[in-house]
Amino acid sequence: MEATELVLQAMREAGVPLNAGKIAELSGLDRKVVDKAMKELKKTGAIVSPVRCKWEPAEK
Repeated sequence: MEATELVLQAMREAGVPLNAGKIAELSGLDRKVVDKAMKELKKTGAIVSPVRCKWEPAEK
């Protein structure tokens, strides 16, 4: 599974906005991998930030 998919999956399972550190912890991915995946997801609009520094999937 691709890193971006794992990041989205971790966000969906949590059900609350998360920061990159928490996503890395939940998904088991390295923080740098999570940051890179989140950058791609932000570009495509797949994730949104309802609270400063915390992110969630755009499609809720």
